[in-house]
Amino acid sequence: MAKYTEADCKLCRREGCKLFLKGDRCVTSKCAIEKRPMVPGQHGAAAVKKKPTGYSLQLREKQKVKRAYGILERQFKNYYQAAKRSKGATGEVMLSLLERRLDNVVYRLGFGVSRGQARQLVNHGHFTVNGKNVNVPSYSVKLGDTISVKESDKNLELFKEIKGSKIITPKWLEVDTKALSGKVTALPMRDDIDLSISEHLIIELYSR
Repeated sequence: MAKYTEADCKLCRREGCKLFLKGDRCVTSKCAIEKRPMVPGQHGAAAVKKKPTGYSLQLREKQKVKRAYGILERQFKNYYQAAKRSKGATGEVMLSLLERRLDNVVYRLGFGVSRGQARQLVNHGHFTVNGKNVNVPSYSVKLGDTISVKESDKNLELFKEIKGSKIITPKWLEVDTKALSGKVTALPMRDDIDLSISEHLIIELYSR
């Protein structure tokens, strides 16, 4: 499977906004986009001065969402197609499907400092959904699902640090840090997504 192996901070600089790919580092003065708010590469400074075309705006918006959620083009297009077949506004349904990915839910519950770390934790089999082991980051959670750290893994240092702490989650999730578990209490709505996304540009791009 293809995998991005270069510096995560380059992705934020390329999209011109924080994608929160490095966890706590992104909210400190060490954040690369705070130090060098220009496109990476030899011609980065010149690229800022260019007036973007309609296509480039659409493309950049798609790339921003793909990179924020850590998925590839084929996966992303599958989410678009699934949203297109569903009832409701295609862009909002697509974002809701992305939010319901297990790796994103683990991140939203505070069990991972970034989506990248959450994806790795899911891949390594540290979580269960409704008591069953799930190690597929793209697994789509449903209303009422309970996501928990495996009983045998609760004494790992990472989870011991989280236990009993106070974590703020989106309103569609609730977390119990003492039990190291969370529950999907509603399906995510457009207002629950804190990334600055103009999803209509993505829909326009795929509708070309």
